[in-house]
Amino acid sequence: MTDSHTPTTPDVLSPAQLGPITLRNRIIKAATWEGMAPQGLVSQELIDYHLAPTQGGIGMTTVAYLAVAPEGRTEKNQIHWRPEALPGLRQLTESIHKTGAKVSAQIGHAGPVSDPSSTKYPALAPSFSMNMLGLRPNRVATKDDITRITRQHAEAAKMARDVGFDAVEIHLGHNYFASSFLSPGINRRKDEYGGSLANRAKVARGVMEAVSEAVGGEVAILAKLNMEDGAKSGIQVDESLQTALWLEQDGTLDALELTAGSSLLNPLYLFKGGAPVKEFAKNQHNPLLNLGLRMVGRFFMREYEYQPLYFMETAKQFRRELKLPMVLLGGVTDRDGMDTAMEEGYDFVAMGRALLREPDLIQKIAANPATASQCIHCNRCMPTIYKGTYCPEIPGIKAPRPALPLSVI
Repeated sequence: MTDSHTPTTPDVLSPAQLGPITLRNRIIKAATWEGMAPQGLVSQELIDYHLAPTQGGIGMTTVAYLAVAPEGRTEKNQIHWRPEALPGLRQLTESIHKTGAKVSAQIGHAGPVSDPSSTKYPALAPSFSMNMLGLRPNRVATKDDITRITRQHAEAAKMARDVGFDAVEIHLGHNYFASSFLSPGINRRKDEYGGSLANRAKVARGVMEAVSEAVGGEVAILAKLNMEDGAKSGIQVDESLQTALWLEQDGTLDALELTAGSSLLNPLYLFKGGAPVKEFAKNQHNPLLNLGLRMVGRFFMREYEYQPLYFMETAKQFRRELKLPMVLLGGVTDRDGMDTAMEEGYDFVAMGRALLREPDLIQKIAANPATASQCIHCNRCMPTIYKGTYCPEIPGIKAPRPALPLSVI
């Protein structure tokens, strides 16, 4: 399945091949959990949310976060793959296709990032640990759990294919289930899934192999992989690069999207920019979490200076070593950044907050390459549920809305 990377510099607005599908351009709406699925079912609000950037010119949008199992959700109203959810998901894909864009399903299992106080299921982790969202211990995943969850990824990919998704993005980042096994600080197992990197990577590789066997060649398969967790105890770049090389060797991917940061250990390492601790605390449904964030939130939600293309330098190490097509995420907001990404050998770019602020940003850039994004990277969109063009900085839109878990992507 792996394609050789070509060194020629493409036009970011030109059509591009991604595995078995063709995108009208090389711009992907990144997965940002929308919070618009009451009872875990697609709403018209969710469809409209994804219609906005696809009508605004992107090549593909990514629906987040679609869990493979009930305990794999981070919040009770997230969609998990089951028969009741399929009609709404088909309506969503059909609506997106009418705009000329493609649509991808982000598939994963939250593992220790799940909130058991909301889902009413125990959170699963590689080793014993406390769940800070549910304020109770995580349950240690058994070998049977690993086998089941691996199978459920394949079953979810088949359902995604059957309801019209053009691609699936498998979540191997942010210390969700597969990522938590990769992290040496979280995974302290003594069996064949712990210890060496080869052992810790078995879950991620096994999941990707199961998905590839289930739908390879029928839909595009991407993986979202942490380059680093942003914590001393977490996975570092050298181990992540080796994992990426194994995934390429396995031939289970059409493209790799690189990310960083841990929803457990260092959530704002992913985003850069402002750290809206007060807003996060205000919007937590759990009073103890509200109090805890007010008291120590600044230590947990560390602020990092924003700069354009902030993952570029780290991601270059992966680009040099891999032939696999790659998606650059992080600080892509204008045509100059997109062109730089293409020049550096990336095949696609992914955009999040800038499209929350301006869903029609790509149309504006196509009309005027000098267009600057209005997003100021304050991250105040994170503590509240995203709603279409919602942005706290846009006058006339009331806030706050109901709370997001700390794991928003």
